[in-house]
Amino acid sequence: MKRLEVVGVRVEVPSNQPIVLLREQGGERFLPIWIGAVEATAIAFASGGVQPPRPLTHDLFRDVIIGLGATLTAVELTEIKEGVFYAELLLTSPNGERRISARPSDAIALAVRTESPIFASDELLAEAGIEIAEQAEDEVEKFREFLDQVSPDDFLG
Repeated sequence: MKRLEVVGVRVEVPSNQPIVLLREQGGERFLPIWIGAVEATAIAFASGGVQPPRPLTHDLFRDVIIGLGATLTAVELTEIKEGVFYAELLLTSPNGERRISARPSDAIALAVRTESPIFASDELLAEAGIEIAEQAEDEVEKFREFLDQVSPDDFLG
């Protein structure tokens, strides 16, 4: 397993499909995952420190986990089958450890809210990861600048 960091969320043009981009820590591979608009908003809100007036679904689930005395210890992005990504939540509670299957977008939204690490299997990164050469790092920097200027409200609608 390799640890990943969330680079950010954006809307892919021309399809208007939201995408979350993750980067392998200490490596050159990126993992793009196309997600739904609701999940994009949830990740963007949490990454940007936006506090909605009422809890969003992922905020509620985080609060339930904490209320039950459990901890989200990690998120693992495990595989891709027929273009569909799979993930697992690793929870620790007084009753032991549990693995719960989840959509990657939901798992990432929870990880950002709980500051839990995100990992990807070596097989997943080998299959779906993309390497970006050093000269393309400028594009990644432009992507980060875009993320600094975009509002979570841009994903609503």
